[in-house]
Amino acid sequence: MKTGTLRKTPGFRLVDAVIMLIVGAVMLICLLPFLHIIAISLSSKHAVLSNLVTIFPREIDFHAYEIVFQDSRMLWSMGLTIVLTVSYTLISMVMSICAAYPLTKENLKGRSAFMMLIVFTMFFSGGLIPEYLLVKQLSLLDNLMALIVPGMISAFNLIILRTFFTSIPASLEESAYLDGSSHIGTLIRIVLPLSLPVLATLSLFYAVSRWNGFMDALFYITNADLYPIQLKLYQVVMNSMVTDLTAQEGAAQVDVVPEGIKAASIMFATTPILIVYPWLQRYFVSGVMIGAVKG
Repeated sequence: MKTGTLRKTPGFRLVDAVIMLIVGAVMLICLLPFLHIIAISLSSKHAVLSNLVTIFPREIDFHAYEIVFQDSRMLWSMGLTIVLTVSYTLISMVMSICAAYPLTKENLKGRSAFMMLIVFTMFFSGGLIPEYLLVKQLSLLDNLMALIVPGMISAFNLIILRTFFTSIPASLEESAYLDGSSHIGTLIRIVLPLSLPVLATLSLFYAVSRWNGFMDALFYITNADLYPIQLKLYQVVMNSMVTDLTAQEGAAQVDVVPEGIKAASIMFATTPILIVYPWLQRYFVSGVMIGAVKG
């Protein structure tokens, strides 16, 4: 029976309907909390305190955003995080490429042993305390390099990139070698241009992981001038909880409730990465599928 005929049968229509319902439910689960945060950030103090805000703003008020944008420390943390994320992504991609490309060569001695060691790190690690002691011994405390060096290469991303490189026809590289190209020249002129989907995908992985990074900054950074935006957001959330308690006890009255400032801060910290994602989305599916399936 032809595929077109199968899709018209009631059974296939029922399966399609169930899949669409599941996808729609997952989409709503992800979207509704985000819309709720946006609504709170744009609502007035009275609407938030009265629990009138759902997924739509009530009595629209931008005062919470004015407070966030007037906070020079928040703006500084945002700029610092952008620079940190870009630097981390570039360094991580260069290191991943330099590690993945040689592992595709069959004449590399000890290639299997290297791969076993890399895979081993995906399941076992030294733990938090040894890592902290190592960072301390390297004099990286209160240093932005502490947020770059420990997670500079992801074993998962490295394996995906290596698998993608092995899917590139060897005849292309052999032709380049016959023309006198070196390994580095072949990598730059042939391999990397053909690997744009997976490079964009892994760059997004690295950028999102660094942008959302919080625990390492909490452990290694005590200088307020070096706080990334997520650690700054953590402080805003914790301070808002304290302010909530004092306000309930009648010790403080504010023009904007802490919940509104917290929601505005979350949107302020989330929007940049949401803006970047659509530009790389077209590479996302193809990069992950090719890198994960082939080989």
